[in-house]
Amino acid sequence: MTFSLGIVGAGQFSGQFAKLWQLHPGVGDISVTDLLPERAERLAAEYELAGTVPSFEAMLASDVDAVGIFTQRWTHGPLVVQALRAGKHVYSAVPMAVTREEIAAIIDEVRATGLTYMMGETSYYNPATVYARDLVAKDAFGRLFYAEGDYVHDMDLGFYDAYKYSGGENWKATASYPPLLYPTHAIGGVLGAWQTHAVSVSAIGVVDDRGDGVFDKEVSMFDNDFSNATALFEAAGGGSFRTNEFRRVGYPSRLRESRFRFFGTQGSLEQLATVSLWQDRDGVTDVSDHLQPRPTLAPDDPSLEHVAPALRDAFTSGSAPVHDRTRLPREFANVVNGHEGSHHFLADDFVVAVTTGAPPAVNAWEAARYTLPGIVAHESALQGGARLVIPDFGDAPGI
Repeated sequence: MTFSLGIVGAGQFSGQFAKLWQLHPGVGDISVTDLLPERAERLAAEYELAGTVPSFEAMLASDVDAVGIFTQRWTHGPLVVQALRAGKHVYSAVPMAVTREEIAAIIDEVRATGLTYMMGETSYYNPATVYARDLVAKDAFGRLFYAEGDYVHDMDLGFYDAYKYSGGENWKATASYPPLLYPTHAIGGVLGAWQTHAVSVSAIGVVDDRGDGVFDKEVSMFDNDFSNATALFEAAGGGSFRTNEFRRVGYPSRLRESRFRFFGTQGSLEQLATVSLWQDRDGVTDVSDHLQPRPTLAPDDPSLEHVAPALRDAFTSGSAPVHDRTRLPREFANVVNGHEGSHHFLADDFVVAVTTGAPPAVNAWEAARYTLPGIVAHESALQGGARLVIPDFGDAPGI
């Protein structure tokens, strides 16, 4: 049995998932809508989708069973709530939302409707997170007491082009998006392995000094001038974790934009740009090859012509040896993957959740734990690092 799907937003990212869902045996017809009709038409033609729909409202009024939301990051919360209220299952790109109230509204609707909501957090399947999750299950760390997650992506490495593509003439107003409101690539990789959640935070923001109109409060629609930020979280059950959200940083994010470290009483795992190490009292083991994805697509592939060259590496990575591909549909073999091998698993997770009714790994409650801490951390940074309490919505029903 298959379900129909509507793609909302035909930008640089959605095509990768349109292709995967088009191949998935659990998905039937796929349609697409975008505020710019020509983009929807191009995506539909490129991936031989069922067709286009004139608007988001028309999509919700149609008989599609589910929607995949790939719009600009600050729009997700309200669109998700609308879709759930219209009776649609929802896959949403990150972040879940940008306010506490939007997150609460999504959870309320999922609880009330029983529909599937999934946030497509790539770091849940980052090879280091997968490896650490396996080690946690084996109790190899002993007691985890500290972890680190970084999303280090310099604006000069593709983000200028991406914001120009999505933001039009006023792109600088949106390019100033606060780093801590895009926290899931860092927090999700930590919490995707460590079974805990954040209960308080103190954060510091770094005011930008480039002077080019980006991260300028006079221009920013978010009244934001932080380009870099660091947050220290208190973990439930004891311990802490630290995350960095850097947009001005001398670092090769094209090689690895998200990276993680975990420290326990019996062992530690550290991932850097080009090396990953397991360490315990007996010594150090280089596990880099085990965590290194193998590319499945050339960066100059025609399907990436609308993606900024500096961003293309994120769309071409294959799976790493640590990834267990046995659960994936055979149609995904040797097909474009991305973000260190995560796309295949995320696309399949959503299909499995919709068809079985079981909550996906990154369900609404888990997505809140990846997203809300960043929202509160931004509030802390605006208050000069004040330590603030982070509310928690609990675990998903049935988990």
